[in-house]
Amino acid sequence: MSAFGLADAGIGFGLMLVMLALGLHVATTIMLLGIIGAVLFLGPPIVAAVGTQVWGATESFVLLAVPLFVLLGELLVRGGATDRMYRALAAWLGVFPGGLLHTNIGACALFAAVSGSSVATAATIGTVALPTFRQRGYDERLVVGSIAAGATLGILIPPSVNMIIYGAMTNTSVGRLYAAGVIPGLLLTGLFMAVVLVMCRWRPSLAGTPEPRLPMVERLRLLLGLAPAVGIFVVVMGSIYAGWATPTESAAVGVVAAFFLSTLYGRFSIRMLHECFVSTVAITAMIVLIVAGAFYLNFVLGILGVPQALSRFVVSLDASPIMILWILLIFYLILGCFLETLSMMVGTIPVVVPIVTALGIDPVFFGIFLVIMCEMALITPPVGMNLYVVQGVRGRGSVVDVITGSLPFLAMMFVLTVLLMYAPGIALWLPRLAFD
Repeated sequence: MSAFGLADAGIGFGLMLVMLALGLHVATTIMLLGIIGAVLFLGPPIVAAVGTQVWGATESFVLLAVPLFVLLGELLVRGGATDRMYRALAAWLGVFPGGLLHTNIGACALFAAVSGSSVATAATIGTVALPTFRQRGYDERLVVGSIAAGATLGILIPPSVNMIIYGAMTNTSVGRLYAAGVIPGLLLTGLFMAVVLVMCRWRPSLAGTPEPRLPMVERLRLLLGLAPAVGIFVVVMGSIYAGWATPTESAAVGVVAAFFLSTLYGRFSIRMLHECFVSTVAITAMIVLIVAGAFYLNFVLGILGVPQALSRFVVSLDASPIMILWILLIFYLILGCFLETLSMMVGTIPVVVPIVTALGIDPVFFGIFLVIMCEMALITPPVGMNLYVVQGVRGRGSVVDVITGSLPFLAMMFVLTVLLMYAPGIALWLPRLAFD
C-alpha cells in the first residue's frame, strides 16, 4: 500500500472537477475516484468492497423517503393543487407593491413545503405564473428572476431531499435538519419579498398594472385553495415533530393525502399515475446512484485518513470557526459556478464535515449552511439549474434575463448566510425546542 498525503487528496479533488467538466456523469465520476484511490493506495480487497458499500447505501431506511417525497410533488403537480394555490395567494399578496411578484415567491415557498424539490418548484410555478405576467406589463427579468430564486426554497423549507441525503451521509437527524430549516426558510422568503417591495417602490413600473382588490368574500373563498398544501405540510411535518412518525413514514402519509386530493379534484387517472411513477423512478434512480457512489468514496477516504488529516491541519492553523465558515462560503460560491448542487454536496461532505465538527460547529447548523450554498448554486451561472428550467418554461428571450433578474435575490441569500454564521441560533432554536 502506497503512502497517501494531503497533496494526493488535492490532486483527487482536482481530478473530480476535470472529470465533471468533461461531462462525465456525477455518479460515474465519484465512483471512479473511489476505485482509483482504492487501487493506488489500498489494494484489491478495498476495491472489492464496492458492492458491500453500494448495498449499504441503498438499503438505508432514511433514503426511502426520497422517492416518496418526489412522488408527493409529482402528484401535487398533476393533481391540480398548484393552480388553486397560486390563485389564492394572488388574491391576498397581489395587492402589495410588487403585485404578483410576491405571489411567485409565496407560491414557491408553499409548494416547496410539500414537494422538497427546487427544480420541480421552478417548472411548476413557472408554468402557472408566466402566462399571467405577459398580460400585465411586469418587468420580465424580475418576473423570471423571482421564480428562479423563489424555487430554491424547495431545498431549504422542509421537507427537503437534500437534507435527507445530508442526514444519511453524516448520520445527522433528518427531523432536526427539517426543524432547523423552517425559520431560515421563512426568513429568506421574507427577504425575497422585501427585495420586491423595495424595488417596486423605487421603480413602480417594474410591477406593471396594479392588481385589483377582490371583495373579502371572494378572497376568503379562494383561500380554500391553500388548505390542501397547508394540510399536507402540517400532517407531514407535524407527525415528525410530534414523534409519531419518521420522515419516511410521514412522506408515505403525504403521498396518500396527495393521492386522495388528486381524486377529489377529478385529475386522477391511470395515465396520470403512470406519469408520476415514471418521473419518480427516473429522479430517484439518479439521486440514489449518486449517493451510492458518494458512500463508497466516503468509505475509501475514511480508510485513507483524509478527513482526519484535514481536520488536524485545520485545527493546527488555529483559525476560528467563523473564519473557516467564511473560507467555506467563498469556496462553495466558486464551486457552485461549476458543479450541479447534488454533486457539490455529496462530493464535499466526506472532507468538509469532519473539519467543521472538529471545530465544534453543530452538524445540524452546517447542514443548513450547506443547503443555502446549494440554493445559491441553483441560480449561479453558468450551470445554475433553475436558471435554465425557468428559461425553458419561458420559451423566449435569453437566459441572461433570468440571471439578471436573480441577482437581487442571490444577494439576499448571501445576507442570510452571513446572518446565520453570526447567529446560528436562528437555525438551531427550533430543533432544540422540538427535540431536546
